[in-house]
Amino acid sequence: MNIAIVKYNAGNTRSVLCALHRLGYEAEVTDDPGQLANADKVLFPGVGEASTAMAYLREKGLDIVLTTLKQPFLGICLGMQLMCASSEEHDTQTLGIFPIPTRKFSLPPEFKIPHMGWNTLQYQDDRLFSGLKGEAWCYFVHSYYVPLCEATIASTEYGGQVFSSVLHKDNYYGCQFHPEKSGDVGEQLLKTFLEEL
Repeated sequence: MNIAIVKYNAGNTRSVLCALHRLGYEAEVTDDPGQLANADKVLFPGVGEASTAMAYLREKGLDIVLTTLKQPFLGICLGMQLMCASSEEHDTQTLGIFPIPTRKFSLPPEFKIPHMGWNTLQYQDDRLFSGLKGEAWCYFVHSYYVPLCEATIASTEYGGQVFSSVLHKDNYYGCQFHPEKSGDVGEQLLKTFLEEL
């Protein structure tokens, strides 16, 4: 299987590569539009800042390529946020795959930002979750969130704020949490994405 990881100078590609390796898969990290277009599966991970990431995507022409792909596509953390319409992080226009803005958390003072650590998913019936049974704990690190919307297939609550933890539209999926750091649940989600979608 030809798996591509989008290179755009945002972190955590190494941890995603390691997670794929544990599942028996190798992947190519690339910003080449042709390689991305011809991949069987595309992963779009990220730890970083929205405006800088979008500037790199535009420079390489990836802002156009990523929105026209037909194969299964998975955005992770910042990757999912960049798939939305805009971000309050430096008022950044993002890819617009999901027509919903990314917001900055505004929480009671006893709740720290970023939301960091383990939290649960309230997930719906979707093929991505076909291998899960019971409660799903996942690992989050984020200061911005995507509100609930039509594309929401899993939600999570933090500090009284319920937000989208997984989005799905057509061939596009996004996870706010880090499946590569989410133990058995994250491993199962990646396995389902690679083998069943």
